[in-house]
Amino acid sequence: MVSAMPVPDVIPIAHEPGYRTDTIGRFEGGQFFASVTYAYRDGYTQAWGPREDHKHVFAVLHTFDAAGNHLGSDIWRAGTSGEQRRLQDSSPGDDPATRAEARLAQLLEALPGREYADIAVRPFQVEFDQVSFGLMIEQHGEDETEDNWVELYPDRLGFSEPWNGIYDT
Repeated sequence: MVSAMPVPDVIPIAHEPGYRTDTIGRFEGGQFFASVTYAYRDGYTQAWGPREDHKHVFAVLHTFDAAGNHLGSDIWRAGTSGEQRRLQDSSPGDDPATRAEARLAQLLEALPGREYADIAVRPFQVEFDQVSFGLMIEQHGEDETEDNWVELYPDRLGFSEPWNGIYDT
């Protein structure tokens, strides 16, 4: 049996234009990972009410130094999927997804020397508005003593062997 390759200290993430790693790269201060993402608060159950009223829309910018250490996160909640559905018809352009995209564009514009490119960052975790954000080491193999997967939350992008930066969903 071939043993799994351990999780590296620094996780490569490939820039894929037009896909979910479209807004990652480097800037004068280091590296960044930006996205608009949807998430339920930690512990969400359907007993809280309609799913769409509890699925939140966030604009997220994580920054890292050149060595991949997490420097900080700018996370902004734009509303819920329920608001988005209701406002798309009555107030086009003022729905949470549109607001989140506009906020993300502002965050990216503020990064001096921004260029979209592959990055390599270390696992990290932050909490915001009762939602976990970060790049977290997980165990998905048969041997529960081996870490063999890294998941970006809440985006749900998974990284694993051969550690080439390509994600799985």
